[in-house]
Amino acid sequence: MSSKLKWIGIAIVAILLVLFIVPFLIPVNKFKPAIESKASDALGRKVQLGNLSLSLFTGSVGIDDVSVSDDPKFNGGPFLTAKSVRVGVELIPLIFSQQLNVTEIAVVNPQVMMLKDPAGRWNFSSIGGSTPKSSAPEKVTPASTSGSADSSGGSSAQSLTIAKLRLEDGQITLGNTDSKKRTSYTKVNLTATDVAMKNSFPVDFSMELPGGGTMKINGKVGPVDPNDAAFTPQNVKIIIAGLDLAKTGFLDPSLGLGGNADLDGNLVSQGGEMATKGQLKLSKAVLVAGGSPSGIPAIVNFDTKYSLAKSAGVLNPSSINIGNAKANLNGTYKSVGDDFVVDLKIAGNGLPATDLEAFLPALGINLPEKSKLAAGTMNADLTVTGPTNRLVTDGNIGLFNGKLANFDLGSKMSGIASLAGIKTGSDLVIEKFTSDVHMAPTGLRADNINAVVPALGSMVGAGTLDSKNALNFNLVATVKSEVVAGAASSMGGAGGLLGKVLGGGASSCKNGGLKVPLQVKGTTAKPEFVPDVGGVAAGLLKNELSCAGGAVGLTGGAGGLAGANQGAAGAINQLGGLFGKKKKP
Repeated sequence: MSSKLKWIGIAIVAILLVLFIVPFLIPVNKFKPAIESKASDALGRKVQLGNLSLSLFTGSVGIDDVSVSDDPKFNGGPFLTAKSVRVGVELIPLIFSQQLNVTEIAVVNPQVMMLKDPAGRWNFSSIGGSTPKSSAPEKVTPASTSGSADSSGGSSAQSLTIAKLRLEDGQITLGNTDSKKRTSYTKVNLTATDVAMKNSFPVDFSMELPGGGTMKINGKVGPVDPNDAAFTPQNVKIIIAGLDLAKTGFLDPSLGLGGNADLDGNLVSQGGEMATKGQLKLSKAVLVAGGSPSGIPAIVNFDTKYSLAKSAGVLNPSSINIGNAKANLNGTYKSVGDDFVVDLKIAGNGLPATDLEAFLPALGINLPEKSKLAAGTMNADLTVTGPTNRLVTDGNIGLFNGKLANFDLGSKMSGIASLAGIKTGSDLVIEKFTSDVHMAPTGLRADNINAVVPALGSMVGAGTLDSKNALNFNLVATVKSEVVAGAASSMGGAGGLLGKVLGGGASSCKNGGLKVPLQVKGTTAKPEFVPDVGGVAAGLLKNELSCAGGAVGLTGGAGGLAGANQGAAGAINQLGGLFGKKKKP
């Protein structure tokens, strides 16, 4: 038994010696010119290789310091570099015939530079094109090649087949030739099998996105377009997880904008036209400076077509969903230098306000403390334009039959003496609120505000919400006659001003009520309503106030009211008196 073990041990040592010694006896470096030539012909780019070594353990040839030149129209440096490449080979033909048959190529730590010119053409578009014929003293035959390998660039590229191609732990850098800005994607891994220029073949691709997100692509690619590799047909599934929109430049991080995107879609490309359908999920969005992350995601079900030649696309009728609120979405987009420019339309009617509430912080709108949208529907007709990191939204929004629970407007206006005693209740009912809006990354502007609050009256005006969430609104509130009468009654006194106003000129004013100029300060979470007799809101009041000759001067007698026909200016002066700060003449 011991004798058998002895011979087994000797055999193992002999095999190990062969495995270690034979590679040094096979001059694999003699294949370097042939490999460089064939690779250059196949890629249409000059390929340079470092030292070659053979490993019988793995059945592969190792190549150090690989470099593939770039298209000189784009870059004088390399398109791809790699510290090492492992080439799987058939050992028997290599050992006994010194013939190199390739079964697998693994590129380790590749660094790839991908550039696009102003016309939208990529530097990899010419890969696979012909190069000047170079001598190839040694024959290199891929293991699964159908037919013999030709020495010409075009036929060599078309005939090349590799059983397995792998990129391991690489990096891709993207940019434009007219810009110094570059974006790098790391941990790039690709596995492709039965790779052939003239056939479609399966690919499995993944990489890490800036900020820690990931992208995965799997499906079929090919045959490689001989005129432009970027036009190579594809039928793949794309999954993006955890894309940080600020770190990728889609939103401006200097303004505090951000959000995370997840995408699940299918892409079919043919003849340079890419059709993509799927779902995009936008979470924790901050779309204006001073906003805070949304508490609910926006889900976009999209259908788009993109032209590689034009670097432009069309967003076919799609939808954006926030909870049960569903709006229609369509428009166009294009790549312009480093920017991605959009022109989109968003339209929705009857959107449940309760579902939209949690998304409002993304727009810098926080409901007053302890309040909640308990009812109502919203309409939106908006246009979104510009680069994605500087989006501008214009259009009209409206809230109808809304209820803001736990918000007493009357108590917020209690500092205004003329409205003392007015109670709107603990829940604010909003019959209508409409406004034209202009939203930019730096803040929001609202014009042509028109609000109807049944418990109080109506309000018109305009204002802004800045990047610090500060309100600056100028409004004119038209308090309903019956509300004024109720307030006057609660105040008492036969000579009380409000009762006399109700019986005098103010009762015949436009909209049938007392007009009060207001400013709204503070923040959306803590709004402050203050009188504005001499400011912008007073100017609005002059335009709004229209009395039928009623006098608003106050007399000192028991009768209480004299019709002096003072008009709008007199009305403002008297309102100043009501607020305890009469306007100076």
